[in-house]
Amino acid sequence: MNTFDYIIIGGGIVGVSTAWQLQKRFPQKKIAIIEKESEFACHQTGHNSGVIHAGVYYQPGSLKAKFCKEGVQATIEFCKEHQIHYEQCGKLLVATTPLEHERMLSLYARCAENGIEAELLDQAQLKQREPNISGIGAIFVKQTGIVNYQQVTIKMAERFQQLGGTVLLNHEVVDLVENDDGIHVVALHNGQQVPLESDFLVACSGLMADRTTKMLGIKTDFQIIPFRGEYYQLPAKHNHIVNHLIYPIPDPDLPFLGVHLTRMIDGSVTVGPNAVQGWKREGYGKINISFKDIVDMMGFSGFWRVLKNNFKVGLIETFNSWWKPGYLKTVQKYCPSLTLNDLQPYPAGIRAQAVMKDGSMVHDFLFAQSPRSLHVCNAPSPAATSALPIGAYICDKITKAQS
Repeated sequence: MNTFDYIIIGGGIVGVSTAWQLQKRFPQKKIAIIEKESEFACHQTGHNSGVIHAGVYYQPGSLKAKFCKEGVQATIEFCKEHQIHYEQCGKLLVATTPLEHERMLSLYARCAENGIEAELLDQAQLKQREPNISGIGAIFVKQTGIVNYQQVTIKMAERFQQLGGTVLLNHEVVDLVENDDGIHVVALHNGQQVPLESDFLVACSGLMADRTTKMLGIKTDFQIIPFRGEYYQLPAKHNHIVNHLIYPIPDPDLPFLGVHLTRMIDGSVTVGPNAVQGWKREGYGKINISFKDIVDMMGFSGFWRVLKNNFKVGLIETFNSWWKPGYLKTVQKYCPSLTLNDLQPYPAGIRAQAVMKDGSMVHDFLFAQSPRSLHVCNAPSPAATSALPIGAYICDKITKAQS
């Protein structure tokens, strides 16, 4: 039987960052990453827009704000050290109406509260920077950048293995049992059950975070509700349609940021994401249904409450998902030259949104613990940007839990 000092469930960027930093802190310890897929970063990490966020939106003093500010520089330094291509192209948050302009000024004040360097642009300055973008003003955030987070994750995994860490790909955790001596793990590999033992378990299981806690009987008040983020890609002729990342001014009453134009690190430009109720936790296709996932949601009171609280916007998002001209209209608000033919297929992503029983969405990091385990229950955007400080924070919590 394979016995480890620490087992980390999850091969996304948060899990791999944690494992690598834990191995650096404790070089004599036996540490393993368990990942059910055949490679790293197959889910949220590999299906996001690749933005290195500066932390404009986040509540001052929150873990999100703290981690994001630390994470920008840490991510860039990591990329420099390991020759991973990144670019700090900057971001413009564009106001298109007087109401959005008022909200923009509030966001500008929040930048100052979070210690983020930002510049206010008037309509003429915006047009000078972005000839193809229409708006009455904007916030320019210079720090924001782009990178391929799957490449970052793979490099972290390589560093982890170089330090003696063990990687178990194609291993799906199907059972967990905790006792006074540690955690007994059963993983399914090539149809065979593989027993593993660990003194301590760290679960960074993203879309399956609530199911991992349930395996150990940890009482929690949340459930993961999947939201699909659907993207389009612009044709190559539009690869230079923008010079920066272009974001709308978000509505503070809505849980997600809205559709934006993103320059990707490969030179292309994507449009999105929207936020549509998902009916399958790992449903990346156009039509995705999972009976098990639906039953879990239907039986959770928080799902019905969040549906009720966001019913109108949910209908609009669903309508725009199925009716392309509706989706296009959200983009034409600030980029009027785009047409239907410009919106070409691109893979969707799934946001693992933790929702409480009262229907409130968890917008900060959420953790659960047992005597011998620590679970990352909610790792919201910008978790990829913040993966290095999050990993360090988790290592600190593990050390404290074992002291």
